[in-house]
Formats: sequence, C-alpha cells, structure tokens
Amino acid sequence: MSDPRSEELSTRLAETRERLDAALAAAGRQDGVDLVVVTKFHPVGDVVRLARLGVRDLGENRVQEAAAKVADLSAADPELAAAVRWNMIGHIQSNKAAAVAGWADRVHSVDSVKVANGLEKGRARAAAEGERTGVLPLLLQLSLDGDTSRGGVARQDLPGLADHVAGLEHVRLAGLMVVPPLEGAPAVHFADAARVAEALRRDHPGADEFSAGMSGDLESAIAAGSTCVRVGTAILGPRPVV
Repeated sequence: MSDPRSEELSTRLAETRERLDAALAAAGRQDGVDLVVVTKFHPVGDVVRLARLGVRDLGENRVQEAAAKVADLSAADPELAAAVRWNMIGHIQSNKAAAVAGWADRVHSVDSVKVANGLEKGRARAAAEGERTGVLPLLLQLSLDGDTSRGGVARQDLPGLADHVAGLEHVRLAGLMVVPPLEGAPAVHFADAARVAEALRRDHPGADEFSAGMSGDLESAIAAGSTCVRVGTAILGPRPVV
C-alpha cells in the first residue's frame, strides 16, 4: 500500500532539488550545494521517510527535540541512521553545547567562545568514550545587522572567535552561517555575508563552507555563493501546531 505522506515528501523534495539545479545554473556555477532538510516540529516518521528517500542531511533547531529524533531514528532503522548527517542549526545554550557534540555531525550556529568550548569538551568526551570519532565541523553564525539577540556573533567579534575555534582540538572551523535580517532584501544581505565568508577563508583556508538560504530565498543565497541551504517548509509543508 502506498504511503501518501511519502509521496508528498518525494514530490516536494524533487521540486526543491529542481529549484537548486536551476539556481546553480542561473548563477553559472558548476559546483553543487548541500541540501539540509529541516525537520523541526515534524515527527520522526517524516525523518524516516526522508532518509528512505535519499536525504542525507537533516537539520534541527532545538536541542532536546534533535537528541530524541537521533535516538528514535537509530531505533527505527540503524542502517538509515548511520547514513544521515545531523546538522544543528539553531541557537545553542552554552550549558547544552557538550550534549550537542554527542549527536551532531555538523553545527551551524556557533556564536560564542563558551559554546565553542562546550562543543570541544563534549566531543572530546565522546571520543574518549568511543562514541564518536573524528572532529566536529563548526560554522560560525554571523549577525549581519548586529542584533545578536536573534543569534549570531557581531562581525567585529568574528575574527577572534574564528581564531579561537581554529585552535581547538576536537572541533574544526568549517565556515560561516547566516540568517538574513528581517528588514532589507535577502540578496543584499547574502552578498554582504559572502564578502565576510571570503575574508574568513583568506584567514582560515579550510573554512570554505557558507551556509545561507532557506525555503523562501535559496535562489538569492545560491547566487551569492552559498554552499549549503537549510530548507524546511518547502519540503515538509507547514509545521504542525504544537
């Protein structure tokens, strides 16, 4: 018997991938872009369906919800669980950072030394206990308008944070992440962020990831050079009422 929800997700996923291909072509880019499917508030059943449809990057905003889904997917299908990469894209409280390092495969939202240190500590502990191997890639979240209450580090503090993360042992400085401010054209904000990302790469050549773009603005982000888009609604539909 067919599963209507799987069919819906398959259709939406294909449409999103077509948008990505068209945006890359319009930008004259020959490279690809990571698609992180954001499953915030959606049930683990959708996570399983997405993994079975070939999605390999899953994104979560909330620490407790993410940890539960990681465990539930592992219980439901260990083989699928081993094939996906979990991306933490939401704000992390410093006292929860160590726990995030135990399940995350990539973190997009590092905005302070305290959070970076917590992730370092958690990853070191997970490695010592044989739970995780390899360093944890970290992207620094930049506040483009300086309103750090919405998450992100102020641009004048970015170089210092980058230097600090680059000096840690169990995590790796992977690049930059942005969420455009509520006011102004996304294309302008992404072009601004791209310049900051390029400066970061000059200082830290390994920090070559640029996480930018969501359901409504991924074309503008790709035109600015995004290497990773974070898409929820366009694939999963409206979030359930909780």
